[in-house]
Amino acid sequence: MRRDDAPPPQASSRRRFIRSGALGVTAAALAAGGVTASGGQAVAALGQPVRPPADGSPAPVTPACSGRETPAAMEGPLFRPESPERTDLRTPAITGVFLSLRGIVYDTACRPIPRALLEFWQCDQHGDYDVSGFSLRGHQYTGADGGYRLETIIPRDYYGRWGRRAPHIHTHVQAPGGPLLVTQLYFPDNTVAYGRDFAALNAQDALINRACTILLNANSSGAYGGRFDFVVKRTVS
Repeated sequence: MRRDDAPPPQASSRRRFIRSGALGVTAAALAAGGVTASGGQAVAALGQPVRPPADGSPAPVTPACSGRETPAAMEGPLFRPESPERTDLRTPAITGVFLSLRGIVYDTACRPIPRALLEFWQCDQHGDYDVSGFSLRGHQYTGADGGYRLETIIPRDYYGRWGRRAPHIHTHVQAPGGPLLVTQLYFPDNTVAYGRDFAALNAQDALINRACTILLNANSSGAYGGRFDFVVKRTVS
């Protein structure tokens, strides 16, 4: 296990391939100090805390697609290439607060994108990343309707080279033949997990982009359902 102040792992040919379509996006993100607003919000009003329904009813429905690209972010040093293709990132050692995340990948004309690549990686319930295996790491492709689903946990906050990081999920998203979006997904201020103050953690994270906040609701068992829709370009500019 390692935190984000560790040296970056060696990139593979697959990583170099997918990154070749994203040089413009990641360069812009780094030039902005790790966070960009490359097109505005993919989901409206994400800067406001989302109040989970007390009765465990379904997560709020996201507004219609705006056509604005999901903001990019820095990748960080702990991406590992060649992750397994799967929708459930949990392994037996993972005992954190369960999260079932759903969403759709759209293009800028608000058309769902089948076979879009999504890759997710995150730290565990202790704030550690698995750098020797693939716990809480994986990739998948959207269905014919552009939809995806991810079974994982709420990650923990940790302290690394950029200071205290709020809980977040690293994400790659790429339409077939399109540029690679590198971004990070965050959690509402009122998220309840590990006894942590998510509002305070979000407020002090210098890299956070509130436009990339997951919509959440909790059920009676303390698990969360979530929703986040991505908007990406289909072609390289």
